[in-house]
Amino acid sequence: MVYEAGQGHPGGDFSATDILAALYFGVMHYNPKEPRDPGRDRFVMSKGHCTGAFYSVLAAAGYFPEADLATYMEPLSMLNGHPNRNYLPGVETNTGPLGHGLPVATGIAIAGQIDKADYRTFVLTGDGELQEGSNWEAALTAGHRKLENLTLIVDRNRLQQGARTEDTASLDPLDDKWRAFGWHVEVVDGHDHAQLLDVLSASPKGRGKPLCVIANTFKGKGVSFMHDNVSWHHGVPNKDQYEQAMRELV
Repeated sequence: MVYEAGQGHPGGDFSATDILAALYFGVMHYNPKEPRDPGRDRFVMSKGHCTGAFYSVLAAAGYFPEADLATYMEPLSMLNGHPNRNYLPGVETNTGPLGHGLPVATGIAIAGQIDKADYRTFVLTGDGELQEGSNWEAALTAGHRKLENLTLIVDRNRLQQGARTEDTASLDPLDDKWRAFGWHVEVVDGHDHAQLLDVLSASPKGRGKPLCVIANTFKGKGVSFMHDNVSWHHGVPNKDQYEQAMRELV
C-alpha cells in the first residue's frame, strides 16, 4: 500500500501490527456488519498516521473489501492518510494530530461507566505521542474515575520522527508514571501474541483502575532495513527495497 501510494509510515505500521491483530482477532467484540452496534467494544487508533496497518486489519476483519486497500491515499478514497469516521466503517473517531486519542477514549469510557454498559474501550498510542500534555490530563481523569473499562496500549518502539524518544523528552520510568496516575500497568513484548492476548483479554471487572499495557516493540519489525531505524518513521521503499521487504515478511 505504501509503495503504491508513494507515501506512508511503514515503520510505525509494523511496530503496531501485532497489537492490532491481537485486539481484532482475539480480544475485541464487534460486528463489522453493524459497525455502530451500541454493545460493541470501541477502539481508538490514536497514532492515526499508521493507517497502513489499521486499514489492513479493518479489511481483514470484514469492515470493507480487501480490494479497496488498493485505493490507499488516492484522491477521494475513503482510505485517507489519517482515519476518518465519516468515510470508513470501524473508525470510532478521526485521529492524526497526536494526543487526541486517549482523551476521546477516556470520554467514551466515562459514557460507558455512566450507562453501566458492558463494552470496553481500547486505545493505541505511540510512545513519542506521550509528550503531548493532553494525554496526562486524560490519564489523571481516568485514574480519578477508576475507569476499569478503559485499556491503553502504548506502542513502545522508542523512536519518533527524527530521533529516539529518550533523546527528545525522556519517558522512563514510563510504568511508574502511569502507576502514579492511578493506573494498573502491565509490560509485555508487543510482538508476542500470547502475551498480548493474555493481558488484553483478562476481564477488567473488579480491577478498579484503568489498564495501561506498555508493549515493547520495534519500529519496522519484520523488515531488516527498517528494523529499529528512525529514518523509516515515514518513507517509501524503492522497487528493490519493496521486493526485499515482501520476501522477508512472507
